[in-house]
Order: sequence, then C-alpha cells, then structure tokens
Amino acid sequence: MTPHSPLGILDANTLEELARVICGDEHLYYRKGYEIARFLEHAGWERVPEYDGEYRREWTLARLAERREDPTELERVLLRLADPREYLDEPEQLPTIISAVNAFLIHEGVRLENPGGRPRLVACDPSLAHPGSQGPVELRATMTDLITDQNMAGLLQHRLDEARTCYANGAHVAAIIMLGSLLEGVLVHVVQERNASLLGPTSPDRVSLDILIKTCHEAGWIGADVERFCHELRKYRNFVHPRAEIREAHAPDRDTLDMCWPVVNAVLNDLADSQPKAA
Repeated sequence: MTPHSPLGILDANTLEELARVICGDEHLYYRKGYEIARFLEHAGWERVPEYDGEYRREWTLARLAERREDPTELERVLLRLADPREYLDEPEQLPTIISAVNAFLIHEGVRLENPGGRPRLVACDPSLAHPGSQGPVELRATMTDLITDQNMAGLLQHRLDEARTCYANGAHVAAIIMLGSLLEGVLVHVVQERNASLLGPTSPDRVSLDILIKTCHEAGWIGADVERFCHELRKYRNFVHPRAEIREAHAPDRDTLDMCWPVVNAVLNDLADSQPKAA
C-alpha cells in the first residue's frame, strides 16, 4: 500500500462494479478488450496479459482479482479512472465516471476526487452513501407516485440522484440547492396536476417556492410541520445567489444538509399520502 493510502482490500462486489466501470457500456465510457489492457498499462500495471477475446467484464474482473491483495495496484486503477488524460476524446465523460465509481467506492470508506485535474483517493464516511436513509424520516414515495408526466418525473428523479452525488462528494451547498430545486419542481407540478386553479393568474413559470409551499399546505397536501421546515430549506436554497449566503454569514455543512434531507423526504411522503384516489 502506498504511504498514507486510505485504500484497503476491496470487497468482491466492489471489484465487480469496478470492472463494470472500466469496461463501460452505453452510459459509461466504452473500452474495447484491447483498450482495457492498454488502460491497465496506462495505470502503471506491469505484465498485463494480452486480451484473449474473453468477455470484457469477466476478463477485467479476473485481472482485478489477481491483484486484489495489493491495494497499491488497485489504487492506480482508480486514480487512472479519474485522470482527464483518459478522456481526451470525450472530456465530458470524466465527471460521470467519477460519480459512477464513488457510488460504490464510498462503501469502502474512500472516494475519488479530481481537484485541478489531479486525481486522488480520500477517506470518507460510508454513511454518506445513503443520505437521509438513517434519519427520522425515510422516503417512501417515488416521483412516479406523485407526478403523471413521466418525462418530468424522470427529470426530477435525476435531480434527486444528483443531490445524492453532491452529498457523497461533500458538496453540501450544491446538494441543498439541488434539493430546493427538486422541491420547487415537485410542488409546481403537483399543483398543476391536482388543481391548477390554486395558482390563480400566476404562471407556473413565475410562481415562487414560498407560494407553492403555502398553497400545498392550505390544500391539505402537506402537514403544518412539513410546511414550517420547508421554508427553512427554501432559505438555504436561496444560497444559489452568493450574496444571500454572504448576508446570512453562514456556510451550510453536512449537519445542515442532514437537517434538510428529511424535509424533502417528508414532503414527498405527504404528497404521496394525499394523492387523490383514482375514480
């Protein structure tokens, strides 16, 4: 193991996920068999066997398993995955790859970072993998439970997933802003689908989050306690404007985010529970 390296012996399931990301698919940077062997060489591995035409993932997993007892070798692979020089032809792939790796690597107590294009592994808390899951309010609803517009439901689910990525990478302010954006998107579409007249003459594109929260409470779709804490999240969401954060003289941290996340869970749960019954 390299000095001060946070990496230990990886779990077998982690190795399988690592092999999947190295190989790639229609969503992740795709490598042909011979390109996988070259990738391992670029990572600093010596004596990489020639690719023999076996299924890509099985071949890759076998190579990783051979060096499982040597965290130094696996660390080199992880760092190469976060190296921008791997994606000179498709630079937009880099953040996607880092997020994909961190989604499973965080369970090992480490995550990838790439500040200034310099990849590194840092220790982290594995509990970051599931923000809010251990809190007092567990999410019971899905976006498709709340919104009939499938395209919008998918987009909002993506916002929630992005908030989880921000959480896992310690981007607390970004996660809170993303949660506020999600909250606004869910509420405006719920009002539109359930009773658009509640917005009066105000366009859905111009209605404020403050009004949406109050409207949904007055309609009986979210509880009084949920409404109260929604307004606290709304204030933090306004930190998307740097001057707002300066005025508050408060930098949100993980504890702040841990308080905001159950609010979103509670809103989604209340909206699901108040969903009008189909005739």
